[in-house]
Amino acid sequence: MAKEQSPSAVFKSYLDQYNLTAAKVAADIKLSQSSIRLLIGGKLKISIPIALRLAKYFGNKAEYWVGLQSAYELAESAKEPKLASILKAISRAKKQESKAPAAKAKAAPAKKGAKGGRKSGVKSRA
Repeated sequence: MAKEQSPSAVFKSYLDQYNLTAAKVAADIKLSQSSIRLLIGGKLKISIPIALRLAKYFGNKAEYWVGLQSAYELAESAKEPKLASILKAISRAKKQESKAPAAKAKAAPAKKGAKGGRKSGVKSRA
């Protein structure tokens, strides 16, 4: 698996590209400065609400920010020794061959009533 760049590193690069401070971003996207500092430090994950704010602010999509976070978490989780050994022991599921479907009986078309497709005795509400 390719090494994923941490969401905090990507966020820091955006701050550098736009010449922004944590305080400015915090005020602009209505998030606390401590949350921004935690995000920069990699101690806060990019949640859906944060992704929506960052996407609006930087003019990209929330899926981009959520995708960064997900890809990073997947890569980091796959490195955990206990999980790695569990994953190694899991074999891939195989599709079971299903029995041949029984021949379907062709449904007979419904019989129409005597008056142009209406059942006799039923009045039209037209």
